[in-house]
Amino acid sequence: MTTWRDRTAAGKALRATIPRKQHALWNAEEARPDPVDLLQDSDAGRMRELIAIRYGRMLQSPFAFYRGAAGVMAADLARTPITGLKVQACGDCHLVNFGGFATPERNIIFDINDFDETLPAPWEWDVKRLVASIVLAARSNGLTDSHGRESAVNCARKYRLHMREFSSMDPLRVWYTETRSTDFLDSLPKHVRKHVRKRIEQTAAHSGSEFDFPKLAGSVGGQVRIIDQPPLIFHREATPDAVASLVQLFHRYKETLSDDRRILFGRYRLVDVAIKVVGVGSVGRRCWIALMMSEGNDPLFLQFKEVVGSVLEVYAGKSAYSHQGHRVVMGQRLMQPTSDIFLGWTTAADGRQYYVRQLHDAKIKPLIGAFDAEMLDAYAQACGWVLARAHAKASEASATISGYLGSSSDEFDTAMGKFAVAYADQTERDYAALKASVRQGKIVASETSHV
Repeated sequence: MTTWRDRTAAGKALRATIPRKQHALWNAEEARPDPVDLLQDSDAGRMRELIAIRYGRMLQSPFAFYRGAAGVMAADLARTPITGLKVQACGDCHLVNFGGFATPERNIIFDINDFDETLPAPWEWDVKRLVASIVLAARSNGLTDSHGRESAVNCARKYRLHMREFSSMDPLRVWYTETRSTDFLDSLPKHVRKHVRKRIEQTAAHSGSEFDFPKLAGSVGGQVRIIDQPPLIFHREATPDAVASLVQLFHRYKETLSDDRRILFGRYRLVDVAIKVVGVGSVGRRCWIALMMSEGNDPLFLQFKEVVGSVLEVYAGKSAYSHQGHRVVMGQRLMQPTSDIFLGWTTAADGRQYYVRQLHDAKIKPLIGAFDAEMLDAYAQACGWVLARAHAKASEASATISGYLGSSSDEFDTAMGKFAVAYADQTERDYAALKASVRQGKIVASETSHV
């Protein structure tokens, strides 16, 4: 059996093959696929009437474009240097896909909260997507590239140092480790802690289905229904076939729950379902929200989100799970310290695959657009900390990765700062190409779209 020292030594030896400074490299080769073509290819299977909203949201800024272009970056990352070490990767690891949420014990923790693209893949890909998002966020907020690069370097440093710590810990301790709201607050600049603490407390106290209910539902014809808010929330025609398919969808979902959760789920009855447009990259994929009510008329909103293969599959290999919803659920359970009690998956009558979770459960979105340089840096470092834990939680490669990164040299951190700026430049060029395609009429974008 290999020891921790053996694995770290093996990681250190990898530096001879892939020097850490090589990770700074980004060169757009002539053979690079056209990013707009890749985006259009990914429109296959989406609801056609929503595709314009997708592009409208991506056109809001280069950072918004980046959020919707995970597939473009996956193709690019496949041509960058890798050590050959795989982890359970997020696959879409940008700043907005981190945030606060409530555990089943009702504690608020800070962690990754989006796993649509999760797959075993090179650890470098998550780090690179994260650091590039930091520079793009800095530019969106009017900060200098010096600020963005410094925050990207500090994020990579946090990842490196915490990977070292986690790699030597008892696996059970890593599994249970979580970043509580108090840990997150302690990492922030002192002058913003009071404001952020207040927001966390207010969100925790006023988040969940009972607070979503008056925003999303009401009385329609004397019955409780989800209120249409076109084009972002709307109903489909309730034909007998559609109703039968819905019953089948819920039955199959229920089968994926553990016995105790199935009993809890059984205490609610289905009242209504509607389509809800969410995110940037997900726009056009079918996302149903289901309103359920208990005997005492307490609401529960569930989200049934359509999933297709991860954008990483072409480059990192197919998932071990034939059901894409199962892939997402298992990836989330492997990366998060704790997950939604209603997490499950299901298949519709037309063969489309979904994963299921609560619509909102004290979820706290980061107000990245309001970050100054100090706040962005603190937030970026928190994301690096959390990503290291997520990668170490379910991977035996953590010690090897740590050995490769080293405990004292900042060579990898500096490389990540350089890569982040270079890829942010590439994203701005891709964003300009999308804008040109819209002007030329090649792509239609909705002018009323908002995230």
